[in-house]
Amino acid sequence: MSVFFAVLIATLHVCGFVRPPAVSVWSGPDANLTSANKHSASTTARSHSGMNFGFSEEQDTIRETLARMLGDHATLEVAHNRLDSGEGFDTATWSALAEGGWLGLAMSEEEGGSGMGAVELAILAEEIGRCLAAVPFIPVLCMAVPALQSAGTDDQRKSLLPGIAEGRTIIATALAEGGGLAPDTVSAKVTRDRLSGQKTPVTFGAEATHALVAATDEEGTPRLYLADLSASGVTTRALDPVDRTRPAAEIVFDNTPVELLPGSDPAAIKRLLDGAAVLAAFEQIGLAERVLALTTAYARERHAFGRPIGGFQAVKHRLADMFAKIELARSNAFFGAWALASGDNRLPEAAAVARLTALDAVQFATEESIQLHGGVGFTWAANPHLFLRRGWQLKAELGPTAIWRERLLGHLADAPRTAS
Repeated sequence: MSVFFAVLIATLHVCGFVRPPAVSVWSGPDANLTSANKHSASTTARSHSGMNFGFSEEQDTIRETLARMLGDHATLEVAHNRLDSGEGFDTATWSALAEGGWLGLAMSEEEGGSGMGAVELAILAEEIGRCLAAVPFIPVLCMAVPALQSAGTDDQRKSLLPGIAEGRTIIATALAEGGGLAPDTVSAKVTRDRLSGQKTPVTFGAEATHALVAATDEEGTPRLYLADLSASGVTTRALDPVDRTRPAAEIVFDNTPVELLPGSDPAAIKRLLDGAAVLAAFEQIGLAERVLALTTAYARERHAFGRPIGGFQAVKHRLADMFAKIELARSNAFFGAWALASGDNRLPEAAAVARLTALDAVQFATEESIQLHGGVGFTWAANPHLFLRRGWQLKAELGPTAIWRERLLGHLADAPRTAS
């Protein structure tokens, strides 16, 4: 019976009928980002009840500055050109992010950053998704940096974090293999600080200088290791992903020297994935919002039977459905951002719900966009397929939907909610 109720609660969560407790993410007596992250500017809720969210003026300025900078570099024309040429990694945009200090956003000043936190990273993620920037945001800033900060040694942090902030060091994350995800699926092994195994797909693996690899130690426990991809025993083979602006590779390690992140274990790997899932949800929301805006604009311009197609009720309903799914995903992502910034023990649940609803919003919005664009939506020169490809690629990264649904159900079954 308890399993039945866990499944019911999870279903209601994903459908949006059950919401987290009515606590403002940004303000409150015992749950606010100012106390959760002393470097983040405080923000104010815009109403007195429910989960309502607002950003501070400083954070709004960060968003506006990012939007202008990315708008100058990561345009849809650039995305088309990179898709045509197969040159996925947008080094110009990555360099611009480094020059503006954005790559060190969540690092301390001693580490070469600006000392902000999860909320500012969420803003960056959303703007990157909105403009389809072909940069390794998730593997580097959402996974490698927090892994080094939470599980690495002082020497590892000092040697790698400043290089990441300057854009010189790119760390790919190699956690996937055989269709599964660490720590549940790990066949790569480390013996006497030597790694052997295969990882695929590794996003931006061919462009990276280092890799954060999940492998089992000599006792069979999944841990995280750092591998220099220029070291001996590393073979990299480029893959042909759905979205060529987000390149992927297969990396084979054959007795490759590695360094252990001593603070890593299966629980740490899961926390790392939870945090990345929350931030990836914001990237997906930015993408879906841009799709909705472009599709709405097209519905106003395209005429049929003497009127804009946006005036037809059937089209209005489909646009409204896109908006509703995006807003549901945004609400869940905000709760995930609060849980990540505050260290709340509901992060696993919040991350899974944010991941699932963001994936649903992106898939629905991108597919509906192509349908509402009609015949032109299927053409190579049009924009809708760019977003569809990115949406599919983001769905494949961090593990498929089934993994996150299983994690959500498992968490709810282990810790059922009590009625309040």
